[in-house]
Amino acid sequence: MHSGILAPVALLALWSMVMLAWTLTTRMGALKKMGVDISKVRGTKPNMLDGVLPDKTMWVAHNYNHLMEQPTAFYAVALALAIMGMGDGLNAWLAWAYVGLRIVHSLVQATTNIVGIRFMLFVLSSLCLVALALHALLGALLN
Repeated sequence: MHSGILAPVALLALWSMVMLAWTLTTRMGALKKMGVDISKVRGTKPNMLDGVLPDKTMWVAHNYNHLMEQPTAFYAVALALAIMGMGDGLNAWLAWAYVGLRIVHSLVQATTNIVGIRFMLFVLSSLCLVALALHALLGALLN
């Protein structure tokens, strides 16, 4: 059985891979420009490159990390809704809105990084996710 919510799930997963490729290319380019031979670098700590690599390079990397955080809850909720047969209609629209807002958030963070815009996009996408989670909980409890 096909569920409408699965297409936005797949798109967000694919978008995460786009951001991964963008992160790798910008980081490798910045490291090369700095003359860093990554074959000689041993173990790093989270955020070790902040303040070392250009901010614009790190904005892309930070966004990729963000796509590994809250969207994991989106994947779980969306798949639960699909399994319960509740992945169409309003829930599919909320999922598309969530994914669209996250993609725009990525583009803002990776290019201009205007925090006020990013925050607004984050709040709007979070509201979509809260609605989806509530629908999933109600579906699980009432069915």
